[in-house]
Amino acid sequence: MATVDCSVVALGGGHGLHASLSALRRVARDVTAVVTVADNGGSSGRLREQFDVLPPGDLRMALAALCGDDDWGQTWAEVLQHRFAGAGDMRGHAVGNLLIVGMWEQLGDAVAALDLVGRLLGARGRVLPMSTTPIDIAADVAGLVPGDPRALTRVRGQVEVATTAGRIDRVLLEPAPVPACPEAVAAVRGSDWVVLGPGSWYSSVIPHLLVPELRDAVVARGSRLVIVLNLETQQGETHGFAPEDHLAVLRELAPDLTAHSVVADADTVADVDALEKAVLDLGGRLVVGDVSRGDGSAAHDPARLGRVLEGILGSEGR
Repeated sequence: MATVDCSVVALGGGHGLHASLSALRRVARDVTAVVTVADNGGSSGRLREQFDVLPPGDLRMALAALCGDDDWGQTWAEVLQHRFAGAGDMRGHAVGNLLIVGMWEQLGDAVAALDLVGRLLGARGRVLPMSTTPIDIAADVAGLVPGDPRALTRVRGQVEVATTAGRIDRVLLEPAPVPACPEAVAAVRGSDWVVLGPGSWYSSVIPHLLVPELRDAVVARGSRLVIVLNLETQQGETHGFAPEDHLAVLRELAPDLTAHSVVADADTVADVDALEKAVLDLGGRLVVGDVSRGDGSAAHDPARLGRVLEGILGSEGR
């Protein structure tokens, strides 16, 4: 793959953002990740509660994705992702989470600490939080009240929203309004391209559009916005969604949102006409390709996704 002389900001969280960053670092000259910071589960949740800090887990995964393919980069990627075993208090904590929290305590500046960790790793890009304020995701969910399928129940917490047995009606961030990380807004506004998705739609992708300054910055880059759709629906969040339904949710939150391209895997599109219409409504073009690992998992293949993104980022009229 050839490197395209452009700057790209990728927004998301978790495994979805890890996939897009792993692809983008192979094809773009300059990559910045803007990461959701509402996780309340696992190691991140424990550290967040104990130290009153941002949850470090998704930030760690983004840094690991930006590590190079050389021995140094791959060694550090493995170290960051390593989780302690045993039966004590350290069980389940990721080394990278502890490193990030330690740097936050040392420097007292979330962005400066992440930049320093990135330099230590030799990361091929920058990782920024969506906000430097710890936040929570909440959702109004239907179908949780016996006998009243339309009644809405407020569910709080990223883990709880992602695993709800009901149907999500809307999501919100608390406490509102959420202040955007200034460096993240500046990165989006100054970028050549913005990539949104893939990832847990309601708990990793949509939160970026719930931060007013960040939403406005993404909307302003619409002619250079690339949306990468998921490979399958997620039980609890998007069960029963067609690919075009994911786009409808984005338009509902940001009616003035437009896009340059929407990327979908060929095996996930049941109704090409319906999806193409939804993409045209966004002012974009549908790019259907082979971007999955092809191993039965719901994971994107970084090399395959990278080749598709290379074609988009290198298109004329940038």
